[in-house]
Amino acid sequence: MTDTLLRLGTHDLSVLAGLLRSGRLLPPFTGLALRPYVPASAAAAVASGLERLRTAGASPAAISILLETLAVDRDARGTIDEVLDLVATGPEAHGADHRDTRVVVENLFSSAERSVTVVGYAVYQGRQVFQGLAGRMEALPGLKVRMFLDVQRQRLDTTRDEDLVHAFAQRFREREWPGERMPEVYYDPRSLSIDAEARASLHAKCVVVDRAVAFISSANFTGAAQLKNIEIGVLVRSESFAERLAGHFDALVGNGILLRVPGL
Repeated sequence: MTDTLLRLGTHDLSVLAGLLRSGRLLPPFTGLALRPYVPASAAAAVASGLERLRTAGASPAAISILLETLAVDRDARGTIDEVLDLVATGPEAHGADHRDTRVVVENLFSSAERSVTVVGYAVYQGRQVFQGLAGRMEALPGLKVRMFLDVQRQRLDTTRDEDLVHAFAQRFREREWPGERMPEVYYDPRSLSIDAEARASLHAKCVVVDRAVAFISSANFTGAAQLKNIEIGVLVRSESFAERLAGHFDALVGNGILLRVPGL
C-alpha cells in the first residue's frame, strides 16, 4: 500500500472502489484514466499505487474491497480534510490541487439514490449539464429532485408575473431539461416585482445529494461556468450540514416564500 492511497479521502476511496467493482476502471491503471476521479496532482501517484497492488497479485475486486475497508476506517476517524474539498473551474495552474467543477457535479448527480436539491441563478446549455441527472431520474423512479431557479424580469419589462413564469417553464421544458420525467422547480416571486427596489434574486448556487453531501459554488449551471470560467466551490461531506442546507430550502417552500413553477 502506497502513502498516496493512504492519504486519499473517504469519497475518493469509495469512488475508486465502486469503479473497480463495476468494471468501469480496469488495469493497467494510468494517471490519465484516474484524473476525473481524484485530485489531478495525485492521479499519477494513485495509478502507480494501484499498479503496485495489481502486480503484487491483487485483482481489481480485491483492490476494491481494500479501498472500501480504508474508506470505512477513514470515515470513522474523519478529519476536516476529509469533510471539505476544493472544487474549481478554469485553466489548470501548475501545483494547484483541486477537483473539476463539471466532474464533481456529474459524479454527484450519478451517485444520487434518494434526493437531489439543485439551487442555481442561471441555467443555459441545461440539456448538457443535467443529462446525468435526467438519466438518474429515469433509472430511479423514487428519486426526488427539487430545483430552485431564478425567474427574472428584465429592466422596464411590465409583463404579467404569470406570463413570465409560464414562459420560463416553457423554455426550461423545451430547451434546458433533457429528460421525460420533470423535476419540481421553484422560484422566488420577489424576483418578478415591478418595483426594482423590492426585486430580489435567487442567487445561491449549490447541490445537495441524499442529504449527505453538499456542493456550494460560484458556478452557474451553464456550459461556460462548468467548463471555462474561473469558478471556485467547496464539496462538503457532512450529513448534518447537507441536511441543514436542504432543509433551509424546504423551509422556504413550507413558508410560502418560494413557489412552485406551474407545469414543472
